[in-house]
Amino acid sequence: MERMLAKDIVSGYGRRTVLCGVHLTANAGECIGIVGENGCGKSTLLNILAGLRTPKSGGIYFDGQKASGHSGIKIFRQYIGYVPQDSNLIPELSVWDNLLIWYQNKGLLEHEINEGFLKVLGIDHMVRLKAGRLSGGMKKRVSIGCALAGRPPVLILDEPDAALDLLGKADIRSYLVMYREIGGTILLATHEEVDLDICDRVYVLKGGICKEIDREVRGEKLLMQLY
Repeated sequence: MERMLAKDIVSGYGRRTVLCGVHLTANAGECIGIVGENGCGKSTLLNILAGLRTPKSGGIYFDGQKASGHSGIKIFRQYIGYVPQDSNLIPELSVWDNLLIWYQNKGLLEHEINEGFLKVLGIDHMVRLKAGRLSGGMKKRVSIGCALAGRPPVLILDEPDAALDLLGKADIRSYLVMYREIGGTILLATHEEVDLDICDRVYVLKGGICKEIDREVRGEKLLMQLY
């Protein structure tokens, strides 16, 4: 059974339909790449998969449970960690206080910083810094740390490489590989071909439809799939 299933997702804005019956699956321990030109609906799809937007029709299922209605909110919270493209941190607060908003338990937060995945992310070295003073790569690591509060089994990321230098991009990819290796499921929207190297499967979103393609396709052959 799939960890996540998106079935016949239809969504749009006003009279404009952006998603025309999207269907995709993701299993435990699997990284799914989603590519497509700007404006094709990748962010709209991720918002729906994260429970932040309700589709006009279709359904999202986690381990066979449909996430809908009041119970659906609980299911999304249980399963999903979401990392938006832009920083969701409060710049005036310290890294610790930003994390505490999500973790809400000081003891748990201390444990994760000293022994858990937050330590793996290197956040233990920046907890006292103001979020507004962090580099782009550091902000992205903290945003991922916030998304991992509650240890969700599914991590959704919208262009995690945006505005990062080469070292920051490499760091983020290494953390995602570790998350996948411990059984986590990743859905990753990206414009970076190198991100596809960590993906087990790749979908192209074009004309409102998701189509799975050969994960090894690169360069001009990939561009032909996108446009």
